[in-house]
Amino acid sequence: MRNQESVLIVGAGPTGLTMACTLLQHGVECRVVDRRKGPATEPKALILWSGALEVLRRVDVADCLAKRALPLAGASYWSNGKRIGQVRFGSLADTAFPRPLCVPQSITEGMLYSRLRKLGGDVEWNTTLVEARLADGAGSVTATLSGPDSATPSTVSPRWLVGADGSHSKVREATGIAFEGSTYPRDFLLGDGEFSGDLPMDEAQYHLTPEGVLVVVPLPGGGHRVFFDRDVTGEVSPLSDDDLQTLLTARGPSGWQIRHTSWRSTFRVHTKVASAFRSGPVFLAGDAAHCHSPAGGQGLNTGVQDAFNLGWKLAAVTHGADPALLDSYEVERRPAALRALRNSDRQTQLWMLRAGPKRVLRDTALKLASATGALDRKMVPELAQLDPGLESSPAVPGRLSAAGGGGSRESDTQPDRKSALRPGVRLPDTSWHPLSGTSAGSLHELLAAGRHTLLVIVGGAGTADADRTAERTADVVARSSVADQTDVVLVTGRWPEGGGDGSGPVMRVVDTGQGLVSLAERAPVVIYVRPDGAVGAWSSHPDLPALTSGVSVLTDPAGRAA
Repeated sequence: MRNQESVLIVGAGPTGLTMACTLLQHGVECRVVDRRKGPATEPKALILWSGALEVLRRVDVADCLAKRALPLAGASYWSNGKRIGQVRFGSLADTAFPRPLCVPQSITEGMLYSRLRKLGGDVEWNTTLVEARLADGAGSVTATLSGPDSATPSTVSPRWLVGADGSHSKVREATGIAFEGSTYPRDFLLGDGEFSGDLPMDEAQYHLTPEGVLVVVPLPGGGHRVFFDRDVTGEVSPLSDDDLQTLLTARGPSGWQIRHTSWRSTFRVHTKVASAFRSGPVFLAGDAAHCHSPAGGQGLNTGVQDAFNLGWKLAAVTHGADPALLDSYEVERRPAALRALRNSDRQTQLWMLRAGPKRVLRDTALKLASATGALDRKMVPELAQLDPGLESSPAVPGRLSAAGGGGSRESDTQPDRKSALRPGVRLPDTSWHPLSGTSAGSLHELLAAGRHTLLVIVGGAGTADADRTAERTADVVARSSVADQTDVVLVTGRWPEGGGDGSGPVMRVVDTGQGLVSLAERAPVVIYVRPDGAVGAWSSHPDLPALTSGVSVLTDPAGRAA
C-alpha cells in the first residue's frame, strides 16, 4: 500500500476479483487480500444470469466462461409427481446472454483470478484483516493485516476499504453497520455427483413435496446437483450418499439413483441486507452487503454487479471526478439487492409450503402462470437482473441543456425519445457498420469494453459540421477526469461520401439498424453512456457547434462539469 490513492479489497471471491479487474482496467491499482490459502475449489454457486454475464464480459472473462458452462433451457415445477409449471429461457432481448449459464463458482473464480493476474494484479493469500478503524468524522480508515510471513501485523491507510469478505464480514463488523434480516428455520443439504435414471439434461427441476423440496440442476460436463431442505437438527456435517439417496427416493421420480458424489454440504440460509453499503471511506459489496437464499441463483450475480458499479466509480474519482459520484453506489445497489432478496425469498417460501389450502393455491397459481406465459414474462427478467433500475440515482441527471446547464429529469419532453433516453436505463442494442476507430459491429459490442462512451448522433450521412462536433467532443473529453477511459463515437444514418475520415480520436459508425439515428430525427443528440451501459445524461441542439458547449457536463460521471 504505497499511498492514500489506493483501494484495499478484503476478499477474493467473485465480487472482490471482479472489482479488482474493473479498477485495473480503468487504470487504478489496488491491493487484494484473502484469508484463504488460494482460489476456491468448492463448486458452490452455479448459475450466472444475463446481468452478471454482461459484467463479466466487460472484464473479459464471459466468453471463456461460456465455453466451460452449460446453457440452461428452462425450469419446471412438480407436485405430486406431475409437472405443474414451466418457464423457458432464451427469449430475453437486447443481450448477448439470453439464457442463464450453469458453471461452478470455482471455475468463475479461477477465470477471474487469471484475468486479474493478466492485468498485472494479484491476491495476497493467507492474509487476514485483523481490524479496521474509522477515524473521527469517518474521513479516513486504517486497516491492520496479518500475513503468512509477518510476525507482527502491519497497518495500512488506504484511501478506500472495500469489504467483499462474505456474510460474516469483518469489514462490516468493524464499521458497526447492522446486518438486518432473518434465518430460515430449515437446514439445506446438497450433493454434486453422478446419477442414474432419467434426470434432466438442460433444465432445472423443482419437486415440491409435503416432506420438502428437491431441486435438481444439470452440471456442465455431466452429472447433477441435488438440493434438499429438512427440519433444523443442529447437525452441520454433510450427509452421506446413503442419506442423500433416502431423500432422493422420497421426493424424486422413481429410478433416480446416486452413483457417487464429488461434493456434499449442509448449511443454513439467511436472508439479510446491510443497513448501509457505505460508511465514509468503507464500502460493502457482495455477501458482505446482502445474503440470499440459493433460490434463483441471485447472490453471486448481485455481488459481481455491485463490484463493477463501485469499481468504475472509485476509478473515476481516483482520476479526478467529483467524489459525490460515490454517493450513488448505495442509492443504486441497495435497492437492487433488496429486489433480489425479495425474489429469492418469495421462491423459498413457495418451496416450504407443505400441505393444506396454501399448497393447493400455490400449485394452481403455478399452473395458471405457466399456461398464460406469466412465468416467462415476469420471472425471467427479474432473475436476469438486466434492468439497472437507476432512475432515482444522482449519477444519472438525464437531459442537459446544450449550454451546459443542470440536469433535468424531464427526459421525455420529446416523445420519440421517451423510452430510449430515460435516465438510468440500458440503451437497446442496434447493429451498425464500423467505418473507423472500432471493429465492433453493434452498440452493445462496443459497450462490452466497459468504458465511458459519448455517442454523437446525427441523421443522414453526416456533414462537415458533424465531424467537427465529434472532434470538439473528443477535445472536451481529453480534458476530462476520465479521458483515458472514454470513447467518442460519431453515429450517422448513411455512408458518407468518400467513406469518411479514418483519422483522429473519434470512432465513426453507420447505424444500419437505425436504432440510434431515430433518436436524432428532430435534432442531433449527444448521449453519455456509463460503463455499465446505462444512459447517464444526454443533450440535444439543432445547431451542431452549439451542442458542443453542453458536452463538458456529459463527460463527468457525476453529471457535473469536468
